[in-house]
Amino acid sequence: MSSTPGTHSLAFRVMRLCRPSLHVEPPLRVDPTDLFIGEDIFDDPIAASNLPPLISSDVTTNKSSDLTYRSRFLLHDSADSIGLSGLLVLPQAFGAIYLGETFCSYISINNSSTLEVRDVVIKAEIQTDKQRILLLDTSKSPVESIRAGGRYDFIVEHDVKELGAHTLVCTALYSDGEGERKYLPQFFKFIVSNPLSVRTKVRVVKEITFLEACIENHTKSNLYMDQVEFEPSQNWSATMLKADGPHSDYNAQSREIFKPPVLIRSGGGIHNYLYQLKMLSHGSSSPVKVQGSNVLGKLQITWRTNLGEPGRLQTQQILGTTITSKEIELNVVEVPSVVGIDKPFLLKLKLTNQTDKEQGPFEIWLSQNDSDEEKVVMINGLRIMALAPVEAFGSTDFHLNLIATKLGVQRITGITVFDKLEKITYDSLPDLE
Repeated sequence: MSSTPGTHSLAFRVMRLCRPSLHVEPPLRVDPTDLFIGEDIFDDPIAASNLPPLISSDVTTNKSSDLTYRSRFLLHDSADSIGLSGLLVLPQAFGAIYLGETFCSYISINNSSTLEVRDVVIKAEIQTDKQRILLLDTSKSPVESIRAGGRYDFIVEHDVKELGAHTLVCTALYSDGEGERKYLPQFFKFIVSNPLSVRTKVRVVKEITFLEACIENHTKSNLYMDQVEFEPSQNWSATMLKADGPHSDYNAQSREIFKPPVLIRSGGGIHNYLYQLKMLSHGSSSPVKVQGSNVLGKLQITWRTNLGEPGRLQTQQILGTTITSKEIELNVVEVPSVVGIDKPFLLKLKLTNQTDKEQGPFEIWLSQNDSDEEKVVMINGLRIMALAPVEAFGSTDFHLNLIATKLGVQRITGITVFDKLEKITYDSLPDLE
């Protein structure tokens, strides 16, 4: 079997299959009235009334009978100024290939000799730094023959998932006109670039996490974003936040059915997306809360170019700040809207055990202020309230009997939880008004 270069009857030709582009002519078109008259013609009402038929008849005559095309620069229609001739241009070069696109190639193997070749086994594969991907293999059904001057054509496709250097390897094993078995390898190299960059920022406001994603277009064509969705991890829920626009029931319904894509312009255009994330609350029947988990989720991005060529990318997992969940959490359930001075009132609270074991029993009291400021809201009755143990991932509701001693807007401060078994004092409840 021979593989000596320069002695082969066959040769590969590789062409990239992609959609054509619009043929744009930057025209210099003028309105006929701008050539023959000035703006002051409209000061004379008689001349202004006779001008349109004179101009239109002259343009129509020139357009139909003038073989010198002297009217080719006249603006016959308002759409002429756009510069789109209605023609499409096939790609003149291999072009740039971007991550997330589908690489499609039209490959032709030509017989340039004067003799027929037989039993042609063709293979095509993509090689990267990490892997080799087989695109075509005719070993089980070889091409019987390729006549002299003839060719065999085929199309291969590959979803581009890696950056950097790629090599399209095309090989042919065949018998030439003299019956000698020959092996032909050919290599076609190309570079895969990143079409866009995604920058994220994570901010936490109270119990709500906000994720901002900034997408920048690095290609030479406009990108129309069909979908930029955040897929949260199992512990989170996500909602996309959008700016409020003019409200209309008809527009709202039509936008739900026909969602207009977001345009990100070529050469550095950017668009920002904002998501609101919340930690899912799990009931006692299915305690799956992950302590210390900081994986928020990932973005799914799909887009199309000017003539509809699709692309798709998925980001890596986006990390937030490490979640430090409290073992015992005290929350306010209900506060009376109006409280009478020197009259007892009930404050409804909830104590939640967020661990996988029983906790308690507990004591609840109002801690004293470090400052000399007099306490206005105090416990009505026993200063220390006892609570029974709380089961794993369970909670208990209770009422605290309080009394206010002064008029006006007052603060309830220092509600403290103490674990009698572990001898631990937990952080006080934030002040209430």
